[in-house]
Amino acid sequence: MLEKINAPADLRELGIEALPVLCDELRQFLLTSVSTGGGHFSSNLGTVELTVALHYVFNTPQDRLVWDVGHQAYPHKILTGRRERMDSIRQQGGLAGFPKRCESEYDTFGVGHSSTSISAALGMALAAQHKGEDYQAIAVIGDGAMTAGMAYEALNHAGDLDANLLVVLNDNEMSISPNVGALRKYLTRLLSGRMYSTMREGGKKVLSSSRSLSKLAKLTEEHMKGMVLPGTLFEEMGFKYFGPIDGHDVQEMVHVLRNLQKIKGPRLLHVLTQKGKGYEPAEEDPCAYHGVSPFNLATGLVASNKVSTPTYTQVFGQWLCDMAAQDPRLVGVTPAMCEGSGLVAFAEQFPERYFDVGIAEQHAVTLAAGLACEGLKPVVAIYSTFLQRAYDQLLHDVAVQNLPVVFAIDRAGLVGADGPTHSGNYDLSYLRCIPNMVVMAPADEDECRQMLYTAFCLDVPTAVRYPRGKGVGMMPQTGMTAIPLGKALRLRSGEGIAILLFGSLLDTARAVAESLNATLINMRFVKPLDEAMVRELAQTHSLLVTLEDNAVMGGAGSAVNECLHAAGLNVAVLNLGLPDSYIDHAQREEQLAACGLDAPSIVQRIRAHQP
Repeated sequence: MLEKINAPADLRELGIEALPVLCDELRQFLLTSVSTGGGHFSSNLGTVELTVALHYVFNTPQDRLVWDVGHQAYPHKILTGRRERMDSIRQQGGLAGFPKRCESEYDTFGVGHSSTSISAALGMALAAQHKGEDYQAIAVIGDGAMTAGMAYEALNHAGDLDANLLVVLNDNEMSISPNVGALRKYLTRLLSGRMYSTMREGGKKVLSSSRSLSKLAKLTEEHMKGMVLPGTLFEEMGFKYFGPIDGHDVQEMVHVLRNLQKIKGPRLLHVLTQKGKGYEPAEEDPCAYHGVSPFNLATGLVASNKVSTPTYTQVFGQWLCDMAAQDPRLVGVTPAMCEGSGLVAFAEQFPERYFDVGIAEQHAVTLAAGLACEGLKPVVAIYSTFLQRAYDQLLHDVAVQNLPVVFAIDRAGLVGADGPTHSGNYDLSYLRCIPNMVVMAPADEDECRQMLYTAFCLDVPTAVRYPRGKGVGMMPQTGMTAIPLGKALRLRSGEGIAILLFGSLLDTARAVAESLNATLINMRFVKPLDEAMVRELAQTHSLLVTLEDNAVMGGAGSAVNECLHAAGLNVAVLNLGLPDSYIDHAQREEQLAACGLDAPSIVQRIRAHQP
């Protein structure tokens, strides 16, 4: 049946009785596809029936369907003409791992970060009003994304309007109790049906003549719904609330969505789903199966026994535990990235000093500022791309007050298959312009550990930014030693050309330096810059080459340019880094090569630039 679905219009030709079979086929296709090629897994298994029901009821793409974050949109891609290309997902030249407007007319809004769907869908609903067009706008948002303030800002705005907006809350944390499931299903169908809506509106007209009776009726309605339904908050914000319903009963969802189609204004449907639905290992451990590499469906994910050097994330996690054992002032803060940022062990060993604030980056940073005000030493573990969402708090609440908050910035630079929404290409640029900040970029794993210790010892805002995955294989030392502030390290002496390395491209820089007999300097600090080293190199070399895994514009190379200009030194400079464009998803090595940051390309660019 699935092979005959090349667009949602084909789906709507089926009878409702055929939908459960289609969902089974779609889930099986997902199991085979993702286990073979990798990608987001448990979240997509949980939204099969919801996706089928939404495309079955609504006239997409005329009706605008907006997915929040987008890692649950694989079923959506499969049903919208991209089934045959799913084996290319997250690969160079293949399908994106998230909805992308240029990829399909069914991808109405490009996503990757959380909690944007309600705002975007509301904008589309208001645009429909403005243009006099008749279409629905549907936002699908998970309960995790509902922890972010932006979602409530959008709800607060939408509830005060009459825009034709439907918010589907995909709740995969609550279990569906058999004892009350039938009652909830009955209530939802009743509350979304024509009879209830007619009675409700008719009752308002009858009671409007008496203010006291009208007020009593409203209070009674809210009280009764509050006893049996968890939607009072949304009702108070101006939404008509429906649910919760079983998100794996596709036929029931079709009935409810058809009813909701006929209701105008802001509505919220509460859907209960299970991450990893249909694959027992993923049901039991949805976090482990959130994003997977290819694996054997029969055996599941198998832990590797091979001993190897740790990733940068693991280096951070070990340092955090070691530092916390030494200093009781240390507290850890993360915006819902415990596993991704390497905080699992810390959370287990120091639960009273661990704060996961949910997907609320702004709150995380200002919370850390408050902790620092009272003499604690907060460490904020956050992805580079997510720190962008808390830039004002970083600048205004931390840096202006010169508070000693350590920012451990993971996923700096290019991140591979997740693509431009998750790449951390701009942190050096947006951090180094902030007064009071110290910014460090380690070249290897041990240096990362020592820089984190250095940052913790300083009494000012500090940032240590490091890439995803492994480095050059330098095992971190057990001991911790502070690095002299703003001092670079000479790794190799050469002639004519000096390479100034900022960050993780150490192996590449070494290969280039050997090929060209160039001087190689590990700059280590982006701010404060080792200006004495820069001036010395400018006076003893004919070409300075800056190398960074960050946007060239405003990055570490720009800091070198500014230093040379201020010193009045006239020397040829070549700034190498990421271009002024978004880099499509691919393996990290493929992305670097596409940017001209592999060793052969760098050698060629330097030779072309030599005086």
